[in-house]
Amino acid sequence: METAMVLPSLLLLLALCLGVVLAASAQLACSDAARVGARALARGESDDRARELALSAAPEGADIDLEGGSDMSRVTVRAELTVGSVVAVPVQLVGTAAVPVEPGPAEVGG
Repeated sequence: METAMVLPSLLLLLALCLGVVLAASAQLACSDAARVGARALARGESDDRARELALSAAPEGADIDLEGGSDMSRVTVRAELTVGSVVAVPVQLVGTAAVPVEPGPAEVGG
């Protein structure tokens, strides 16, 4: 009898833990995608190529913002994850990376 009363609580706790693991995994994917895109921009890749590389590492439906400057390349990846099936909870995920721009061939060696 006690098991029948505790079982729904245990299932809810398990579902909550799985949701947290999914959200953490998607957050890591956003951060990794931002890093990949920022490194590509810093190497001198085109914006389209950097966006393509970032999207390949990002969660499904992510939005990529690129900002290439003369000294730093910044990429922000935003995604929304819906956790839960009975009670859907939207979770906003953001990953940002900034990488110094690598010097070009003319800048190396003076």
